[in-house]
Amino acid sequence: MDGNFSPVPILSIVLLTVALSPSTAVLEPYDLLYDNAVQAFYNNDYSDVVRFMEGALSSYTEVRRTRVRCRLGCQDQHPFDASFSDLVFFDVVLKRAACMNKCIEEILGSQSVHKVSEDVVQDFQRRIPYNYLQLAYQKLKQPDKAAAAAHTYFQANPEHVEMGQNLEQYKDLQGVKEDHFVDREARPHQHSFTAAVRLYDKGDYERAIALFEEALVEYYKADVECRALCQWPQRFEGYDYLRYRYSLHEVISDHFTQVLHCEHECVRDLATRPGRLSPMENYLPLHYDYLQFAYFQGKLFTEALQCALTYLLFHEGEEFVTDNVDYYREVLGHNGKPREISSDHHGGDVAFFKYCSVICVGGPLVYDSVKLVQNSAALNGTQRVLLDHVISEEECSDLRHLAHAVTMAGDGYRGRMSPHTPNEKFEGATVLKTLQYGYEGRVPMRSARLFYDISERARRIIESYFLLNSTLHFSYTHLVCRTAITGQQDHRNDLSHPIHADNCLLDPEANECWKEPPAYTYRDYSALLYLNGDFEGGEFIFTEMDAKTVTASVKPKCGRMVGFSSGGENPHGVKAVTNGQRCAVALWFTLDPLFRELERLQADEVIQALDTQSVWGQGLTINPKDEL
Repeated sequence: MDGNFSPVPILSIVLLTVALSPSTAVLEPYDLLYDNAVQAFYNNDYSDVVRFMEGALSSYTEVRRTRVRCRLGCQDQHPFDASFSDLVFFDVVLKRAACMNKCIEEILGSQSVHKVSEDVVQDFQRRIPYNYLQLAYQKLKQPDKAAAAAHTYFQANPEHVEMGQNLEQYKDLQGVKEDHFVDREARPHQHSFTAAVRLYDKGDYERAIALFEEALVEYYKADVECRALCQWPQRFEGYDYLRYRYSLHEVISDHFTQVLHCEHECVRDLATRPGRLSPMENYLPLHYDYLQFAYFQGKLFTEALQCALTYLLFHEGEEFVTDNVDYYREVLGHNGKPREISSDHHGGDVAFFKYCSVICVGGPLVYDSVKLVQNSAALNGTQRVLLDHVISEEECSDLRHLAHAVTMAGDGYRGRMSPHTPNEKFEGATVLKTLQYGYEGRVPMRSARLFYDISERARRIIESYFLLNSTLHFSYTHLVCRTAITGQQDHRNDLSHPIHADNCLLDPEANECWKEPPAYTYRDYSALLYLNGDFEGGEFIFTEMDAKTVTASVKPKCGRMVGFSSGGENPHGVKAVTNGQRCAVALWFTLDPLFRELERLQADEVIQALDTQSVWGQGLTINPKDEL
């Protein structure tokens, strides 16, 4: 809400902030907010128009987001078995329904039982609220916001002559800039695709590639969300189950038929621009067509071949692209494979969630400086993310100096200086130990506090990006440096850290990961925040369950962080560090508060004491744990 707006009265029905805790979850129904905004408009109370209408838009967005998250989460909790009886089937259906009702009620409160009329839903889909908003902002002499609201409305209503005239007038107003004309409801996949095509037409192929790849990620994410929204009560034209006697099986069959029809329409919906009745022809395949030529221009023939083969999945045998495939094969001297596409989820929930787990994560990154580099799809796996600029160069430098002062060989590895390979030395330190060194004056307290603060920063990012509904707790935090031992690097064929999973025992021969001790079975998510890149080797790698087939490789550098779920879906390791020293902050998290890191709780108390100018207590002890 804009700072110029009057405060919301205590007794107002508006609550724009949604708390996700069950005890405080309240969300005002957006149709009530919308009705209040319209009433305020006709009463010429434009401040209230803005207040209520912005609240309605916020509520509408949150309801949609919650339905998607609850649907996907409940479907994951209650999957259909490969072979099931009628009773098992209905048991899963009922459990999913109960799960979704509980999930939505906990997040949205009374909103969960509120029914919105079809007319209001249509108004929001047609962006009618922005028409009111642009007039209200105009009256409040906020032309920049009026321009954004007008532009947003006009995108979906290009036939509205008066709004077109208003937009022309806004362009001539003092204080209104070109970047004020933004579409507040822009769909990310369409926005990225349009921008990519512009760059492509200008011959800027490198930047076009980045945007086309971004558009694909956003498209598949939007596809999953659209299909999830289909998993709700459907409208059955020509059927009235209260008047006709249908068997339970007939009702269920008709329902799922409507769901499949709705999901099919997602393809059309995602390819249709606001204000248009017809979708863009060949929309999704065009991404791969553009990409294959852009990669060709950059002489990235492997990627060009992959995209061309993917395009042929949609249009088998198309002559022009088939010729390109033959050319790429000749240049490379080998064949390739198309990208894995799962556009059809009707074969069962297992296939759907394998697909969804790659692309339906992607929540806010919390901090403005943090940049998404690769998501799960780009990293060829599930529940994976690669981020840059998590910390600054100055913070990396401070933490490296801290590491040199506080880390000890074998600390965190049960005293073993070289726990994973005899060719490197491992040194580590925990947050609590570092704070103790700060109190003793052996290191600057500012640097010790920085270690504590950046680990919390990493926790918040992981919790937000992976859209976790419950709090993520620290399981273990470790500042660790691994150093190549001089004279022992010739003809190395070992790894700095062997391939493993963080919460289960990897069994490559059986293609299994056994979730049993001595594995840290309570760990749910892991992250590695790198402090430098000035060394040789040391790439972080993901592999298949066979512990051999590398699916993604990450080159460490200052401020880069890789995050992932800790199970057998993400076997990983570290290539040999053959020269120099590689430093990082390793973090493991748990969703179970019973397995919170004791040292972290002690560190929290230390920080709280420091913040309140209390005196440090004596007798602190360090209980390092082995790193997996």
